[in-house]
Amino acid sequence: MSNHSPDSDFGPLFEASQTIAVVGIKAAENEDAYQVPRYMQANGYRVIPVNPKLKEVLGEPAYASLSELPASAPPIDIVNLFRASQHIAGHVDEILGLAPRPQAVWMQLGIQDGPSAERLRNAGIEVIQDRCIMVDHRNLAAANP
Repeated sequence: MSNHSPDSDFGPLFEASQTIAVVGIKAAENEDAYQVPRYMQANGYRVIPVNPKLKEVLGEPAYASLSELPASAPPIDIVNLFRASQHIAGHVDEILGLAPRPQAVWMQLGIQDGPSAERLRNAGIEVIQDRCIMVDHRNLAAANP
C-alpha cells in the first residue's frame, strides 16, 4: 500500500527535483509510460529515458538500464518506475548504486513492492507506491496556481 495519504504534500519533492529517470518509458504516444513523462518534461523536468528497447524518446537518448547512465548524466532526483510490481526488486540494486542516490522512487499506479520499498527507505530514499506522478503534480499545480 502507498505510504502517502491522498492529500500528501509532494510540493517539497517536486520543488527540489530537476531530473527524473523513467524506467520502462515507452515510445508509443498512446501509452501512459509515454504521456506521463512527456507531461513531466513539459512542466520543466529533465526526463532521462531508461528502456533497453529504445534508442531515443522525448528528444533524449535512452539507456538500457540505470547502471548504464553515463558519468556525464545529471544527478537523478526521482526514479519513476513503469515496471510491473514483480520486476521492481530487480531495479533496487541499480537505484542504490546511483551516486548520488535519488531523493525518491516513484512507483506508478498499480505498482508496489513492500520489500523493495523497505530496502529503499532504509537507504534514506523516499518511496511513493501506487500513485501517478502526473496526477499528483497536476493536483499540486492546481492547488497552488
